[in-house]
Amino acid sequence: MPSIISHAIGAFFVNKAIFSGENTLKISILVMVSAMIPDIDFIGYRLGILYQSTFGHRGFTHSIFFAVIWSLAIYFFFFYAHQRGKLKPILIWTIFFLATLSHPLLDACTSGGEGVALFSPFSNERFFFPFRPIRVSPLGVKSFFSNRGIIVILSEIKYIWIPTIGLFIFSKYLRWIKGN
Repeated sequence: MPSIISHAIGAFFVNKAIFSGENTLKISILVMVSAMIPDIDFIGYRLGILYQSTFGHRGFTHSIFFAVIWSLAIYFFFFYAHQRGKLKPILIWTIFFLATLSHPLLDACTSGGEGVALFSPFSNERFFFPFRPIRVSPLGVKSFFSNRGIIVILSEIKYIWIPTIGLFIFSKYLRWIKGN
């Protein structure tokens, strides 16, 4: 998996690039949380739940179904009763769905692990993309202060940070051109 920080940064900049306008601090924070939340399954991993299990690492919480449910929960808990503004409910849901789904899609681009259960709970088959350039992140914070940690961070900067920040800058440029 990419590091939890890269999941958040990637989702933050893609959100800001695609969804402009009434995109508040609350939305930005919830987008970053949504991009990180699939790794909640790491708790189960520490408790002995097998990696290959439905609720193992990169299992159910890394599925499309989970992204749908999480996004609905975010919408209803944080926006349903307070929806006054330009953002339509489907747009708000889409923002959180894409942020949550970005996590397993990035994990499927990593060099390690046993794949991502994108279709859980209907299938526990694990998938990777054919293009897997992102170095798999070490599990402990201490490991980031090693040669392997540096290689991982450089990989994430190249394949996550630069493209998403570039998308953000390009979207700002297009909006600026459109405004002039």
